[in-house]
Amino acid sequence: MAGAAERSDLIPEEGARGRRLPMGGPARSVWEAVMQGAVDVAVRAYEDLSPGQRERVLVDSANVPAQARTALVDVLRRARDFAGAARLLEAQGADAEAATLHEQAGSLLMAAEAWLRAGEPARAAAAFERGGALERALELYRSLEARESMAHCLTRLQRPLEAAEVYHALGYAHAELEALRGVPSEHPRRREAVLRMCALLDEQGESMRALVLLADARQESAAAREDEVLKAEHLRLLRHLGLSDGSPASGESSSPVAERPGATPDGYEYLKAIPIFGELALEDLKDLYRVARQVVIPEDTTVLEKGARGTGLLVLLEGTVEVSSGPGPEARRLNTLGPGAWLGEISLILDGPTSAHVRSSSTVRALRVTRADFQHYLATHEAAALRIYRLFTHNLAERVRVLST
Repeated sequence: MAGAAERSDLIPEEGARGRRLPMGGPARSVWEAVMQGAVDVAVRAYEDLSPGQRERVLVDSANVPAQARTALVDVLRRARDFAGAARLLEAQGADAEAATLHEQAGSLLMAAEAWLRAGEPARAAAAFERGGALERALELYRSLEARESMAHCLTRLQRPLEAAEVYHALGYAHAELEALRGVPSEHPRRREAVLRMCALLDEQGESMRALVLLADARQESAAAREDEVLKAEHLRLLRHLGLSDGSPASGESSSPVAERPGATPDGYEYLKAIPIFGELALEDLKDLYRVARQVVIPEDTTVLEKGARGTGLLVLLEGTVEVSSGPGPEARRLNTLGPGAWLGEISLILDGPTSAHVRSSSTVRALRVTRADFQHYLATHEAAALRIYRLFTHNLAERVRVLST
């Protein structure tokens, strides 16, 4: 009787040379459908199991031939049990496939370890960063000499001076400035950070903003107010701006608040105004701003070529561009855009051809966010990605509605 009962829980596999598959309890219907090649039936049967019963199927799979396990992986994929399918693939040494499924399941740290085993350190680093294991991500980025990603991690780890050093080496002045803003007032190298921020602003033609920053920094403590180096920089900026020592700007207890006429914009406010970024939290928006790069485009240069693949977002800071229906002399002029306008935001998300031709009508200074950098940003900022996709979908649907009416 015991032998008969044991055999009732086992179903022989064809061509398995006498080996039998475990078939206990409710999982029996899953295995029967798998063995018969009825994938849809197996998927439905698996979905109907309780969590404990599904776990039993996974445990039993260790004792079945490879062909049955491969079939079960397909069943689990279709049933959306990505974590279960990843476990089976890992057992077979298919780590790259397993990593992708772990990501779909939201198990980012497990995905990162699988990417490492698969020999994909860059993808492992991104998964560690997304999963909050920033030190592990930083270690990998260092080994890969991925300096931009290193700087992003250092910023998120609240190590602004180290991040600023990396940005300085890369020549990303505005990102360096943003990183230095994160140095707290009590930090022993606060004076160094303040002086460097003043220098950066001064170089960008923002001497009044540098003076405001310095005046505020000198109010942070008694030591800062008496610091001779900060005093000397304060006086230098006053002279540079043509302000007398007795003006309100030079007072110890007041700060100048007016912007110098003609000061050049840094692009943060323009980036903030783009509709698809309208729901980003402060830190997420600052991180996106650090991703952007300042570029200079000479006069009479093709900025975007109609029909070519989009390369990302361009936010105009200075100068103007002409938007037309095509590159030829017979093309119809559609618009003239200047500071504060943006181009190519759709190409950040959709990889398609550019719908218009854009050419600079003067020297243009702009912020550029490449598609590759933006995709990495989305991969490492999940809450921001959700907000961006929601607004992008809403705006796209609104455009379709307007066109259809």
